[in-house]
Amino acid sequence: MAEENGYRVIDLTTWKRAAHCEKYRGWAQPYMSVTLELDITGFLSYVKARGLSFTLAMTYAVCDSANALEAFRYRFLRGQPVLFDRVDTLFTYLDGDGELFKMVRVPLGNSVEEYVAQAEQTAAAQHRPFEGEPGSDVLRCTSLPWVAFTNMSSAFSGDPDYATPIFAWGKYTEKNGRYMLPFTVQAHHSFVDGVHIGRLAQTLQGRLDGFA
Repeated sequence: MAEENGYRVIDLTTWKRAAHCEKYRGWAQPYMSVTLELDITGFLSYVKARGLSFTLAMTYAVCDSANALEAFRYRFLRGQPVLFDRVDTLFTYLDGDGELFKMVRVPLGNSVEEYVAQAEQTAAAQHRPFEGEPGSDVLRCTSLPWVAFTNMSSAFSGDPDYATPIFAWGKYTEKNGRYMLPFTVQAHHSFVDGVHIGRLAQTLQGRLDGFA
């Protein structure tokens, strides 16, 4: 599948991250992974009050936050680093008897309500588990609502130029009257460092708090 969003090719002669990008792109395992906890108390109340799918609403909140940060929109495209103007969502969706999943691509949209409605329609209309290659201009999201995990890593093809960030969250639990959610960020080290994951965590928590 061809990329659907606009992008610009990065000039490595002037880009301040050029040396870091080149250092890590050839590593056998170039992804870094961090697991943290998010406070979803207000967000959960908002979602439940409106009858929204928690998983799809969370996908919107995560990808809306990541889109706001340049580091999570860099990719390798035909061997060159590029920066996308925006990226879409690609999420796992349990189908049929709940044993198998399909990968569904949906644009972000303008609101959580709009996104959830479109995501549900798109998922219902997709009958195959994989609709070809999803393109580079996506953010991958998956959830494990059965496990309140403390760490997680996702499958990696071994292609050092595959640089799509992967986000995962597990089962939320109540702690001292607050609902806490385990959340993992997995991102290519050519483009993302710890400081960027810290900014994502801060941005995402702010988004979630804003729903209260």
